[in-house]
Amino acid sequence: MSIKIEKKIVSYALAGKEEETKPAPAAAATAKPVDDIEHMHELVKRPESLVGSTYKIKTPLSEHALYVSINDIVLNEGTEHEVHRPFEIFINSKNMDHFQWIVGLTLIISAVFRKGGDVTFLVEELHSVFDPRGGYFKKGGKFCPSLVSEIGDVIETHLKGIGMIKDEGLDEHQKKLIAEKRAQYESKLGKANVAEPVDNGQFPEGAKLCIKCSTKAMIIMDNCLTCLNCGDSKCG
Repeated sequence: MSIKIEKKIVSYALAGKEEETKPAPAAAATAKPVDDIEHMHELVKRPESLVGSTYKIKTPLSEHALYVSINDIVLNEGTEHEVHRPFEIFINSKNMDHFQWIVGLTLIISAVFRKGGDVTFLVEELHSVFDPRGGYFKKGGKFCPSLVSEIGDVIETHLKGIGMIKDEGLDEHQKKLIAEKRAQYESKLGKANVAEPVDNGQFPEGAKLCIKCSTKAMIIMDNCLTCLNCGDSKCG
């Protein structure tokens, strides 16, 4: 085998017998194979079966509950790149008052799911919808501005469960501070005077609504409003 030398020779050395018999590695063999990772996009076909979860929504605005089912497609199954991505959503209820717009909403959301990419923006968009008749407080004191926002809560919970939204929550320092604030508040009023919270929630009765987390958990401590849910304080 002859090799054409196109550059000027500046030095040379004698090759040993092992190096003479050893074949030169091909460029294609040294290159690392590219992983064929499948991402979610609108051309991904629906498989025969999907995995999913069903969530119950019970509001004071309706006698009957709503059941929200979100089905996921599993991409790159059995590999290190395996992920669950939402593929479709269904909402069912005995109450037919909202049937028309709910069906339309599920079709649009499902289309966004199948489009792929970052679909987490849906949560913020649905949370920004307010009912002109006024919202309501959920169990635990969290304010919900509309039924659409409630559906947004369900999607947010599901996306957190499959890892598309990271649930940062409170760190240990914040949890400790809130626990101390609550203990100070209860000791100041006296446990006998602290009535059981409304709707069996976890915050004292009479707590005000926190603008940051939309939960009735704001109490006055040292002449300063402090939220026992998210730690927000008007005094910084």
